[in-house]
Amino acid sequence: MTFRNGLASLLRPEDSVLVLIDHQPYQLANVNSHEPQMGINNTTGLAKAAKAFGVPTILTSVIAQRGGLLFPQITDVFPGQEVIDRTFINTWEDRKVVDAVKATRRKQLIIAGLWTEVCVAMPTIQALGEGWDVTVITDASGAVSVEAHEIAIQRMIAAGANMMTWLALAAEWQRDWARTDQAVALTKVITEHAGGSGIAYLWEQQLLNTPVPGNAR
Repeated sequence: MTFRNGLASLLRPEDSVLVLIDHQPYQLANVNSHEPQMGINNTTGLAKAAKAFGVPTILTSVIAQRGGLLFPQITDVFPGQEVIDRTFINTWEDRKVVDAVKATRRKQLIIAGLWTEVCVAMPTIQALGEGWDVTVITDASGAVSVEAHEIAIQRMIAAGANMMTWLALAAEWQRDWARTDQAVALTKVITEHAGGSGIAYLWEQQLLNTPVPGNAR
C-alpha cells in the first residue's frame, strides 16, 4: 500500500477538480445511509466551497429524463453550466466527462455522488487504476444503507482512495487564514452550511458588535 502522507499529499485548490455525480431525485429516494436534508446541505456546501476556491466542477447526471434533474441547490451554484447527462452507470466510462476532467489539467480528482456503492465506487476505482489521485467526499455521498456506504468506503480505501468530509476538504483548501480573499468566501459558506460552526461564528460577530454596559465588571 502507498501511504498518503507529507505536505504534498494535502489537497490544493489549484490542483483540484471536483466531479458531482447523480445528485438526483431518483437516487435520493432510496438513500438510507444519510438523512436526505443533510446530504443536500453537505453537497451544496461542497459545491459552494469549490466555487469559492475556483476549483473546476463537473456536473453529471444519469438518464435525467427519468431520474430527474440535479438538485437545484447544486445547479444554482453554477448557473448556466452544462450538466453532462450519461447512460453509463460508471461515470469514468463516459468519454465526455473524462475529457472535461482532463481539460482542467489537474490530477487531484475529488468525487461525491449517489450512490456511494455504485456511482461513486466504480469511477473512483477505475480512475485510481489510471493514475489519478482520488478523494471521495463521504458526507456529500450516500448509499441505500449504512452497510452499503461503509463497505463501499472500505473497498475504495483498499483500492487507494482518500476519504474526507466536505468541511475538512474546505479547510484543507484554505490551509492558511492569511489567504483573506478565500477566507471571506469560505466563511460565508460555513455560516450557510456548517451548522453549529456557522451559528457560533455569527454569535461571535454579534458579541463583538454588542456594546458593553458602563458598569460591567
